[in-house]
Amino acid sequence: MKKGINALKNKLKRVFLPVLGFAALNQLIGAQVWASEADIVVPDLNTGSYFGMTGHGLLLWGIVICLLGMVFGWMAFLALKKLPVHKSMREISELIYETCKTYLFTQGKFMAILWAFIGIIILIYFGWLRPVGVSNLFIILLFSLIGISGSYVVAWFGIRINTFANSRTAFASLKGIPFPTYAIPLKAGISIGTLLIAIELLIMLIILLFIPGHLAGYCFIGFAIGESLGAAALRVAGGIFTKIADIGADLMKIVFNIKEDDARNPGVIADCTGDNAGDSVGPTADGFETYGVTGVALITFILLAVKDISIQIDLLVWIFVMRVLMVITSIGSYWINDIIAKAKYSKAPHFNFEAPLTSLVWITSIFSIIVTYLISYLMLPHLGDGTLWWKLASIISCGTLAGAVIPELVKVFTSVNSAHVREIVTASDKGGASLNILSGFVAGNFSAYWMGMSIIALMAIAWGVSTTGVGDIMAAAPVFAFGLVAFGFLGMGPVTIAVDSYGPVTDNAQSVFELSTITSIPGIKEEIKRDYGFTPDFEKAKLGLEENDGAGNTFKATAKPVLIGTAVVGATTLIFSIILLLSQKAAGVVTHDLSLAEISALLVAAGYHFSILNAPFLLGLITGAAIIYWFTGASTQAVSTGAYRAVEFIKANINLDSGAGKASIADSKKVVEICTQYAQKGMFNIFVTVFFSTLAFACIDSYFFIGYLISIAIFGLYQAIFMANAGGAWDNAKKIVETELREKGTPLHAATVVGDTVGDPFKDTSSVAMNPIIKFTTLFGVLAVEMAIELTQGTRTALAVLFFAISVVFVYRSFYKMRIGKT
Repeated sequence: MKKGINALKNKLKRVFLPVLGFAALNQLIGAQVWASEADIVVPDLNTGSYFGMTGHGLLLWGIVICLLGMVFGWMAFLALKKLPVHKSMREISELIYETCKTYLFTQGKFMAILWAFIGIIILIYFGWLRPVGVSNLFIILLFSLIGISGSYVVAWFGIRINTFANSRTAFASLKGIPFPTYAIPLKAGISIGTLLIAIELLIMLIILLFIPGHLAGYCFIGFAIGESLGAAALRVAGGIFTKIADIGADLMKIVFNIKEDDARNPGVIADCTGDNAGDSVGPTADGFETYGVTGVALITFILLAVKDISIQIDLLVWIFVMRVLMVITSIGSYWINDIIAKAKYSKAPHFNFEAPLTSLVWITSIFSIIVTYLISYLMLPHLGDGTLWWKLASIISCGTLAGAVIPELVKVFTSVNSAHVREIVTASDKGGASLNILSGFVAGNFSAYWMGMSIIALMAIAWGVSTTGVGDIMAAAPVFAFGLVAFGFLGMGPVTIAVDSYGPVTDNAQSVFELSTITSIPGIKEEIKRDYGFTPDFEKAKLGLEENDGAGNTFKATAKPVLIGTAVVGATTLIFSIILLLSQKAAGVVTHDLSLAEISALLVAAGYHFSILNAPFLLGLITGAAIIYWFTGASTQAVSTGAYRAVEFIKANINLDSGAGKASIADSKKVVEICTQYAQKGMFNIFVTVFFSTLAFACIDSYFFIGYLISIAIFGLYQAIFMANAGGAWDNAKKIVETELREKGTPLHAATVVGDTVGDPFKDTSSVAMNPIIKFTTLFGVLAVEMAIELTQGTRTALAVLFFAISVVFVYRSFYKMRIGKT
């Protein structure tokens, strides 16, 4: 067994040495090249058995579990596809899918253009400044494509299963029993979540175990950058698309006093497409990237801050095993919760849709925490003084607990049962849209305070635990603790994605119900009774779908702070690698030659550079805030202009008097085209600005750049939470008026619709896109700052001016070339 563990240690050392801080590792290992295992001196490791298997065997079992997770996701997909559905509803869902396909094909081509920017930087850095050889350069580029393709593939799977689930949910609602309308969207969600995590982890395990050691590190580099770029592109563009369509469709309810999802409105199909482009494609790609980049960040930290090779291997294997187990705990929790939900609600004529979703989150959290302690005890019993296993498990559990606590706090501000949401309705009754909007701002601001305090409290607990001996095995133990908290945020991975994906299915389901015009089909009740064995109850079905959409709105909101939280907390581990690189360069030393105490002393000595006494660092902190507010405005500007064009077209082409029951397919596709056009314009301006701003700020001054990265993470966190929860509150205030008060078409309803259109880009464009933007900037920033270090000061200054000038051009374009002008 020792032989097997030592072989794994050799493999891990050869794999991860090239990945530390990306090129920062080149600084650490100097001119050494690990050409063969004989070059590596591995200390003896005597830690007992890993459940009777070697660490290598555990990771191989991880691949098996990932494959089984993919099978589970695929089986759920096939089961949903086979569910009964009336042809009128199936035709609508297939039309939605066809428009989604067109959107994704267009986005695929667009992402290839964006990838070229990253490819050029990889070529310059690894081909010229720090040449790694043609074959290694090709591998980095290849795996960056695999990363971006992974985000793209899981996003495609997400829209396919959701467009199956939306029509099946709509049809199941006709029975008048609400349980199937809950079970079907959740099954689609858990399928997406499990497949997403399984594929992401499978790729990382394959790189780890089967790619030659001298190439594997570069594969991780390329993979992480690619998936981060893919997520940023799909999240930002999808968010712009969906809210252009949503606002365009919603405003017609006020202009023409027509019902929700009226089939005569050519904006409704685009809205349904947007639900998938923004609320399914975006979050799926975002989740894929989040799990990969967070893993790479922790790997980087361990190999930079932990000096003992055997401890490095213990921690690396432990982290990978924990990530594999999240698949098992999530599927197990889903099954347990499904049994409980069926027993309580399967025959109930009415129930609160939020209740079984809440229980799923808590069951998964508790189950994951128990497994975390158990596996940590079995794998790390002799680490440090023998107590570190439970301390590390406790730190991760702070993040896992946050994954359950944060949704509870989100519900306080966004649920249809929330006092804040009901205050918005009350304010709208007498104060119209004005007080509606002000009340939503209040809810969003308060939510940012309470969620910020909860995250800070859990991080403080993790920091406190890290001071009780974790520092004996690594430098900067609190930074590692924060990284583990981010890791714990993701401990319920498939379930977090599942409850987020629940929303777009419920939203589309009520749209499919309306667009199918099933209630007006001659003899439809007799047909359904004959072919499917039940008599439909259209009134109950419609009300149930609308109420379920309220739960979907709430749980879409719950996943957003979890993902944005990982961006902020996890970014600290990547920023640490830059800090350590700069510290060793300033001191003229190489970290791999230093002891743990010397590394800690090196960081302390460099502390001045990362304080407000150092002007570049302080200026960087201020600059980051400016970028966050620019991004918020630029993404909203794209939505505003696109929505104006969509409304302009719909108002000119909607035909309510011709007797036609539905809008023409051509008009619907034209609205989709408008949404796509402005989504790509907005995304291109945003990406180029972020790309060149990152390069410019890295070249200006390295300490300035550190301040900038810290600032965008902190300001981005609070801006995102505020906007996401204000938007969720406005959305469900409208839902209360529509379902509970039954006041559609009234001035109160019009006021809440206006508030919802304000909240649309808040919750589904600007806020949600901050997570991948922060992660991409930080990840790409590590490469950018190391590239800048290789340049002379004169070259750096010249490039900083050039890159910043380019970024300002696209900042200008993001506003002044996207303005609403007269046609």
